[in-house]
Amino acid sequence: MEGIQHKTVVSANGMNIHIAEKGDGPLVLLIHGFPELWYSWRHQIMYLADHGYRAVAPDLRGYGDTTGAPMNDHTKFSIIHLVADMIGLLDAITKEGEKVFVVGHDWGAIVAWNLCTFRPDRVKALVNMSVPFVRWNPDGDVVQLMRNTYGEGHYMVRFQEPGEIEAEVANMSISTFLKKFLTYRDLEPLYISKGKGFRHSPNDVPVTLPPWLSEADVEYFSIRLENTTITGGINYYRALPLDWEISAAYHGVKVTVPSKFIIGDQDWCLEMFNKDYILGDEFKKDVPLLEDILLNL
Repeated sequence: MEGIQHKTVVSANGMNIHIAEKGDGPLVLLIHGFPELWYSWRHQIMYLADHGYRAVAPDLRGYGDTTGAPMNDHTKFSIIHLVADMIGLLDAITKEGEKVFVVGHDWGAIVAWNLCTFRPDRVKALVNMSVPFVRWNPDGDVVQLMRNTYGEGHYMVRFQEPGEIEAEVANMSISTFLKKFLTYRDLEPLYISKGKGFRHSPNDVPVTLPPWLSEADVEYFSIRLENTTITGGINYYRALPLDWEISAAYHGVKVTVPSKFIIGDQDWCLEMFNKDYILGDEFKKDVPLLEDILLNL
C-alpha cells in the first residue's frame, strides 16, 4: 500500500525482524496472529498513519521476512522469546524507555498480554482482539487441557507432533489450509482429523471467501508461508507446554496497563477460552484497568 515502508531491524534479540511502518507520532505496535504476517494490519497502518500515529507491524519470529529463528527447535519459540523479540524491536526503533501503544490479535494478543505482564513499563495502553488474558492453570498446560476436553483431533493437539501437521498441510496445499483456517466461523472447536484434513470442510470442498479475504490476500500469505514453511507458526503451539512451565512464576499476576478487549460473537475463541470468564467479572479482576469488553454482534 502507498507509503508503507519496509525495513529489517538487525540483531533485535538475535533476530532480523522485518517491519512495515508508516507515519509519525506516538508509536502503535501491531502484533499479528497465526498464520499471518504484518500484511494483516495493512489497512490499520494506513488509518493510524493518517491520524497522527507511527504504525509499526513486524513479521513475528518464524514468519515472513523475519529471519534468525531455528525452525527445528520449538523451545526457541517460547513466550519469553516472543516477548523478548518485541522488547528488542522497541529498543531499536524507539528512544530509551519509551512507552508505546500495543494492539494484538490471536497469537499476537497472547504476546501482547505477556508483554504487558513482563514489561508493563514499555506499554502505554493495550487493545487486544480474540484471545483474552489466560490465567496460569495449575491443572496443566493449554494443550493437555484441550486434549482432555476435545480429544486428539483438536487442532492444538494435532499441531504437537513435529512434521505431522506439516505433511497434512502439504497434502491439501498452503492456500487451501489458509482459506479453511482463516474463514472458520463456528463456536464449536476446530478439528483437523488425522489424514483427512479439516473436519468441517474436506480438502476437496471449495471455500467461498468472505469480502475481507481476497484470492490476492491468500496468495500473498501463501507465497511467504511456502518460503518459510508453516513450521514457524506451528512452533508457537509446540512451545505451549514450556510456556506453562515458565508462566508458573507469574501465577496470580495482574495486567496493570489500561486495556480494551474486542471479540466477535462468532469467534470460536469465545467458547474455547470460556465465555463466562470473558463476559463475567473474573476477566476484569485479572485486568483491573480493562475499560471495555466489546462484543461485536
